[in-house]
Amino acid sequence: MPLNQFVLYGANGYTGRLITSLASSYQLNPILAGRTESSIRSLADEYHFSYKVIDLSNEQQIISALEGIQLVLHAAGPFKHKARQMIEACLKTKTHYIDITGEIEVFEMAKQYDAAAKAAGIMIMPGAGFDVVPTDCLALFLKNKLPDADQLKLAFASLGGGLSHGTAMTMAEGLGEGGAVRKNGKIIRVPLGQKGMWVDFQGKKLFVMTIPWGDVSTAFHTTGIPNIETYTGIDPKIYKMLKFQSLFNWLMRTSLIRSYIKKQINKRPAGPSDEERAKSKGLVWGQVQNPKGEKKSASLVTPDGYTLTAHSSLIISRKILNGNFKPGYQTPASAYGPDLVLEVPGSIRYDT
Repeated sequence: MPLNQFVLYGANGYTGRLITSLASSYQLNPILAGRTESSIRSLADEYHFSYKVIDLSNEQQIISALEGIQLVLHAAGPFKHKARQMIEACLKTKTHYIDITGEIEVFEMAKQYDAAAKAAGIMIMPGAGFDVVPTDCLALFLKNKLPDADQLKLAFASLGGGLSHGTAMTMAEGLGEGGAVRKNGKIIRVPLGQKGMWVDFQGKKLFVMTIPWGDVSTAFHTTGIPNIETYTGIDPKIYKMLKFQSLFNWLMRTSLIRSYIKKQINKRPAGPSDEERAKSKGLVWGQVQNPKGEKKSASLVTPDGYTLTAHSSLIISRKILNGNFKPGYQTPASAYGPDLVLEVPGSIRYDT
C-alpha cells in the first residue's frame, strides 16, 4: 500500500468531492469509497483514483475493505448514524480514523474508544474540519495565554456561502432537541439560544446565540476548562422568535416534520458554488476568563467552512500518513497544537 494512500468514505458527497479535488495538491492518493458503485465510480474515473464499495451495514465488508489501509477519512454524515460502525472496524484492522463531524454525541461516543485505540496503536479523531479545527485551536491558544481559565466562550459566523446537503441533513436530525453547554465539567442540556450577545469579529460586529457546537465536548478534552459555551451568528429577529421554541419543539421532533424538511433540502443544490465559497469567509472568536475575572480573547479569519474542511482534513491525513499521530482519542489541537489551523491557506489569527 503506497504511503500516500487512504480511504475517503463519502467521497461522492458535497464535502467529499471538495476533498477529492484537492487531494493531489497535498500529494495524497485517496481510495474513493461510498455505499454504491454507481455513486462512486464516475468520480473515481474523473480524478483517476481507485475506489471501493463499502456498505456500513455490512461489518465484514467494512473490515475487508480496510485491511492494509493506514487511514480512513470519513466524510459521510449524519455521523451519529454512521461513525460507530467505521470506528469499530478501524479498531479491528488497526486503521487510523478521522472524520468531519460537529456532533457532540459523536465526539462523546468516540471518546469511549480511547483505550481500545491506544491498544491498537491508532488515532481516533472526529472533527477534522471546520467542526472543530479552528475553534479547538483557538481554545488551546487562549488556554495557553491564561492557564488558570475556568470559563471559555467560542463563537463563529459565516459571511456569505451556504449549507451543503449533508450539513442541512444533520441540522434536520437535531430539530427540536435544544442546546447544550458544559458546566462544572458536565455537559448539560439547555434551550437552544439560551444566551445571546454581540461579538466583534475583527471589526465586524455580529449577534450570536448559544448552540450545541462540538466544542462543548472537544474543548474540555483539549483544555480542561470546565465551563464552556459555544455560539453562532444569527439574525437578532430570529433569535427573539426562538424564545418561543419550547412550545413547538415536540413538533420539530416528529418524523413527519423532519421528513418534510429533508425533502425540501433534497430539492436544493448540493451546496454553495465555487464562486460563493470564494466570496465567503469564516469568522471565529474566543474568550477565556479565570476566577479572578481576568480575560483573554482572540479571533480567526478563515476560508469558508467547506474549503477549510477540505484543507484541514487533508493536512491532518498527510500528517498521519507520515507517522505524525498520537494513539488514542484526540482532538485536532490536542494532537497538533493551537497553530494547526494556521496551516490552512488563508487562515489568520488575531490576538486581541
